[in-house]
Amino acid sequence: MNISDFHGSATALSVEANGRGIAGGTTHGAGRSTPLRVDAQRNLEHVLRAAREVFGELGYGAPMEDVARRARVGVGTVYRRFPSKDVLVRRIAEEETARLTEQAKAALGQEEEPWQALSRFLRTSVASGAGRLLPPQVLRVGSASEDGAEEAEAARVPHQRQAVTAVGAPELRVVGTRPPSEDEPSEDAGAGALLEVVGRLVDRAREAGELRTDVTVADVLLVIATAAPALPDPAHQAAASTRLLDILLEGLRSRTV
Repeated sequence: MNISDFHGSATALSVEANGRGIAGGTTHGAGRSTPLRVDAQRNLEHVLRAAREVFGELGYGAPMEDVARRARVGVGTVYRRFPSKDVLVRRIAEEETARLTEQAKAALGQEEEPWQALSRFLRTSVASGAGRLLPPQVLRVGSASEDGAEEAEAARVPHQRQAVTAVGAPELRVVGTRPPSEDEPSEDAGAGALLEVVGRLVDRAREAGELRTDVTVADVLLVIATAAPALPDPAHQAAASTRLLDILLEGLRSRTV
């Protein structure tokens, strides 16, 4: 780290301690902000792009130094924009969660057939790679019997509470009882809106008899996260994602269809 980066990092961390850090601009006095300079805006875009790539490949546990190297800036530059790693992780998780939410809304609004709507959402989301950057809490599933039926009922999103599960099969649900670790974004990063709209896609497909009755919102989000492998060759990655998603979609469909 060079001297200027060190001072930039120290300044950013000091701002965070006072609760006044802003990732998108600089502050002058109370309530005033100024736009980033052209070079600073360019650096911010490089950092965000690099963070998406690094976290998508290595997970949210990847160090800030890896992000800085990918962005070709000093680590102090990263800290000037994002006073801590948690701030950067939250930014990426919120953006990717919002992107998936919009993709789900588009599928609901533009596809009349329930299965086509769910399938479109899954294909679009997997192609975008956003599933690899979802908050880990959204992807966590477990058996309802682990914590008791009453707690499990409260933890599920509304559309999952009316799901009919297969006889003898554990009911999968999103688990939000464990607090996030230091390297994980918190659950308030738009996850509720995503769960609600995906729940509507799941309900429609299930009610139409096209989706297995034991499939939950959590299962659908896991498909998005696992069907987009990070491979070094883009063409190979696209082909592998398409093949894997075709297999997973077939597994989601009701056997009566």
